[in-house]
Amino acid sequence: MPSTALQAAPVSRRPFGQNYAFVVVAVIFLALLASAGLRATPGVLMLPLQSAFGWDVGVISSSAAVGIFLYGLAGPFAAAVMQRFGIRRTVLGALALMSVSTGMSYFMTAPWQLFMSWGLLSGIGSGAVANVLGATVVNRWFTTNRGLVMGLLTASTATGTLIFMPGLAALVAWGGWKPVVLTVAACCAALIPLVYFLVPERPAAVGLRSYGSTHDDQPAPPAAGNPFTAAISNLVRAARTRAFWFLFATFFICGFTTNGLVGTHLIAFCGDHGIVEVQAAGLLALMGFFDLFGTTLSGWLTDRFDPRKLLFLYYGLRGLSLIYLPYSDFSLASLSVFAVFYGLDWIATVPPTVRIANEAFGDKNAPLVFGWVVAGHQLGAACAAFFAGFMRSAQGDYLQAFMIAGATGIIAAVLSLMITRRPAQPMLAAA
Repeated sequence: MPSTALQAAPVSRRPFGQNYAFVVVAVIFLALLASAGLRATPGVLMLPLQSAFGWDVGVISSSAAVGIFLYGLAGPFAAAVMQRFGIRRTVLGALALMSVSTGMSYFMTAPWQLFMSWGLLSGIGSGAVANVLGATVVNRWFTTNRGLVMGLLTASTATGTLIFMPGLAALVAWGGWKPVVLTVAACCAALIPLVYFLVPERPAAVGLRSYGSTHDDQPAPPAAGNPFTAAISNLVRAARTRAFWFLFATFFICGFTTNGLVGTHLIAFCGDHGIVEVQAAGLLALMGFFDLFGTTLSGWLTDRFDPRKLLFLYYGLRGLSLIYLPYSDFSLASLSVFAVFYGLDWIATVPPTVRIANEAFGDKNAPLVFGWVVAGHQLGAACAAFFAGFMRSAQGDYLQAFMIAGATGIIAAVLSLMITRRPAQPMLAAA
């Protein structure tokens, strides 16, 4: 059959046997890293764009906010597109969109162009190259060690920020905002040939088995129908299960206590206690560095222990640390300990959450459902960013905001133990 001939030809170009799965992971890691770096770039561009064009900070930040929102919302639809058109086509299209949209911003002269480039288009593109992509790749290419690999891929988001932010800040100091947008566009474009040549659709397409499998894979045929309809219909069916709402609620709190609160307001919180901006930003960089190790370790633990108990531990310790922070002495030592600990715990929740989604909804539907869970994470982050700012304005400090956030962490810990591990796949027939 022609399809067989087409699949057999590339076998000689795929060395390492089943270990080729790690080549795929390496390329996807770079793609996720670039996506995370792109989403962190607006923070670097804020002041340079204000200086160059005289635009209000509110206008610039609103464009960034749209990008962040779409980064989370695009996930479930991207998962559906991957099922309909394939991983490689989806990633190639997303990288091209990221490269073109950021590159076009080089020529922008009006705020609406900033909104289109760094808000709408880059938000959709980067959202397709996010945690949902990692979950889909892991489910297809790995039978064993899924937690460890998912932890590594998840950690790329922190690594992307850690690598890109200092370099981009240096570029701004050297040549302003234009070299920054060209660099980001070039990095995204450089990944396109790597994905095209090194990322097959699935192991069976190149005559391989998924890593750890002892038998030939029997992949499901591509999903038929409208991928957007599939994303919505899977949400409707998943919403009928308790497991989905517990996962959604805990991940909402995850976003509430990380990106939305600490990631957005820690610098200002430290400023209220006399800590200069550079030192406070260094704490966030330290968190990003330790997050790489914490999330990878979390993946390793997820392969060996009950993911619900891991989530209980992560959220519980996170909640207690947030309650403790306002009452610390804000010395360099205490803040550094907080940064290291919080960095290790930052997105360590992702591997256990992905495993629970796989157990509850099956390998086929889990990426779609997890995409909606990630949307809950971004919603929680947006709520925390607004809520903490409101509390700061109303109360004059961040004390109550951090105390309430700590309490939500304790609530998430309790909810984690209430998640059933009874499979819910029969309720989620393929769309």
